[in-house]
Amino acid sequence: MINSGIIINVLGVLLMMLGAFMLTALPFSIYYDPSDTLPIIYASLTTLVCGAIAWWLTRQTSKKIGKREGFLIVALGWFSISVFSTLPYLFSGVLPEITNALFESVSGLTTTGASVINDIEGAPKGLLFWRSLTQWLGGMGIIVLTVAIFPLLGIGGVELFVAEAPGPTSDKIHPRIKDTAKSLWFIYVGFTILLTIILRLEGMSFFDAINHGLTTMATGGFSTKNDSIIHFDSPLIQYTITFFMLIAGINYTIIYYGLKGNFKKVWKSDEFKTYLLIVFSLILFVTMIVTQVTDNGIEEAFRNSAFQIISIVTTTGFVSADYTDWTPMLSLLFFILLFVGACAGSTSGGIKIIRHLVLLKNSFIELKRLLHPKAIIRIKIDKKVVAPKILTHILVFLLLYMIIFVIGSLAMTYILADFENPLITSIGAVATSLGNVGPSIGELGPMDNFANVPFAGKWVLIFLMLLGRLELITVLILFTPYFWKKN
Repeated sequence: MINSGIIINVLGVLLMMLGAFMLTALPFSIYYDPSDTLPIIYASLTTLVCGAIAWWLTRQTSKKIGKREGFLIVALGWFSISVFSTLPYLFSGVLPEITNALFESVSGLTTTGASVINDIEGAPKGLLFWRSLTQWLGGMGIIVLTVAIFPLLGIGGVELFVAEAPGPTSDKIHPRIKDTAKSLWFIYVGFTILLTIILRLEGMSFFDAINHGLTTMATGGFSTKNDSIIHFDSPLIQYTITFFMLIAGINYTIIYYGLKGNFKKVWKSDEFKTYLLIVFSLILFVTMIVTQVTDNGIEEAFRNSAFQIISIVTTTGFVSADYTDWTPMLSLLFFILLFVGACAGSTSGGIKIIRHLVLLKNSFIELKRLLHPKAIIRIKIDKKVVAPKILTHILVFLLLYMIIFVIGSLAMTYILADFENPLITSIGAVATSLGNVGPSIGELGPMDNFANVPFAGKWVLIFLMLLGRLELITVLILFTPYFWKKN
């Protein structure tokens, strides 16, 4: 029997936290342009009141969270905070249509970074800060933050952490799940503050620095400028953001061990080594091509190549150059990179390198088994045998991912029939939404936005963004009949 009381209770806590976070946009609103001050206050109060009512009515319920409750809380939690995150957009009139407001909200919380706002620089500053903050909250996952404080409420949070934490790994820094969540958030907050300070010292305004600090560490990609990082025309800023995007794509467990000086454990990670190998190999390859097809010098070609490769692989989505103008081959390469993703346990989206690594190793082992059918050959990651159930889970995930990509592409090709290049634009839109990347190809490339996508298409992409952020299974399992059967 599903405990609906605890589900409503936790959703109430999430909404109260969300409402409190909304108020952090007020100082920017009051200082820069008070036109959005009242809309932010109304949005915050509405969210706080709804959350408080849900929490109060179910405060006496059983605090036990099982697997079913965990999946429902995560899925319904993301949907609920996505809906209430639209209120500042709706109340301010910047995005008066619910579809556009929900698209921007979901794109922020899932750290996709696809936008429907045509004039970002003309939007009120308080609203832009809220927009960036949604990515920061979604980056590590507001559920994980809540897990850290749940023991104070008498609620166990392990089931939420399992359902929310990105990637197929289950490494814990600490034996207690709340301590793990707190450690992750301390690292996350620390890097965000550090990057904000560095960007400010490099010439960004405080407002631009804090916004880009939030969205870089979240691997989100929302910028305060219409032309993203290109606007600042600063190699130093570009290199700084490139470095921090690279860091943000690393498993936070590995970052923790690195900060502790345990480099033996860092270098023991096969995924981390593969991540660095892929990134640096691609940077060298793309740099060579860019120097041949553009007028860029070696340094500029290297800088733009490194920035765009890391931005796409980590699913951040910042733009320093229009990679679709380089060559058709590189456009295809960047489309392929929409399916890669960075490390599991990072804030990035996508399939994740660990899954590709396991699939590749399994493929080679299958070839070896053809020659040695009686041999017992096992897949190892980090010198540990990969359990058969994990391998099955990864293969099922990859199959589902490609099936959803195909179905989504068919739907979007039909919806975007009036576009000049509906096929390329559709497969790009689906790939970037499912992978939570942001920039795409075709008519939704790095220099475009999603404002012209029909409402039907936006609803498809909203669903895909949520699916991708929650790693498919957390959402799809809710549509299975056995999920709802009594034990």
